[in-house]
Amino acid sequence: MAKLHDDEVEIDSAVVERLLAEQFPRWSGLPVRVVERSGTDNVTFRVGDEVAVRLPRTARNQGQIEMDLTWMPRLAPYVSLPIPEPLELGQPTEEYPFTWGVYRWLPGAPFGSGSVDGVRAARELAAFVRSLREVDTTGAPVPDDDPFSRGTPLAPRDGMFRKALDQLKEHFDTGLVTAAWEESLAADTWDGTRRWIHGDLMSGNILVADGKLSAVIDFATARAADPAGDVLPAWWLFERESRQAYREALEVDDATWLRARGWALSLVIIAIPYYLDRRPGTLSGGQESVADILSDFTAG
Repeated sequence: MAKLHDDEVEIDSAVVERLLAEQFPRWSGLPVRVVERSGTDNVTFRVGDEVAVRLPRTARNQGQIEMDLTWMPRLAPYVSLPIPEPLELGQPTEEYPFTWGVYRWLPGAPFGSGSVDGVRAARELAAFVRSLREVDTTGAPVPDDDPFSRGTPLAPRDGMFRKALDQLKEHFDTGLVTAAWEESLAADTWDGTRRWIHGDLMSGNILVADGKLSAVIDFATARAADPAGDVLPAWWLFERESRQAYREALEVDDATWLRARGWALSLVIIAIPYYLDRRPGTLSGGQESVADILSDFTAG
């Protein structure tokens, strides 16, 4: 049965089998196996060959299924890549306390170096982002008043950024990092039209099959917001030629590029002290990421 570990519900295939048998018996009896690439907020199980079950791990992760049922059917006809297709909303039970969802299975493996040509992938992802931006945002959710909400200004992150950088002063050229951060802050004023952004276009949320992008998943952070929120894959996924290809295909202006670069930089700097004692390699990996993010700044 589902068990609480701290505030997280521990879920196994037997729980999923019982939920399906009780609520959606047409999928009962099919093999159920956990998807190893499941994220930190939800756990996903593949059921047979055609569907997947997605369940929130904690109470704070609830609501994504309902959001998907509202917005995925509205976005899907307009975007250039397949996105999640929710089929059913499962109800809480005595055994499992949250709503959960049944989705159409989307084939593909997580994006990774070597799985697809970088320049081609950059152009394909840019085409998806452009198509998403063109969808009508009437009634769309907007970012929370939270400095961690993508597509929001950098300024609310300034204090956290400087505090974290001060903690890391022995490991970074703080003058260089601060100069790059302040260049991004100077470009922080944005008063354009809100556009749909995915907000979390990282490798685990982009699927690849047969040498090309096959789907984009996990729209938990999708909002109508500053388009800079979907420029971050320039550093998350791409490098050198593919990064430039992504920027050109998206037609990113200088100010938007700087806002996005500031977001990418702050995400790394703020995270390092938090994970420093928990995950080996956090510092060295963070140093490599910062050097990569600042490569155009130092070259300029």
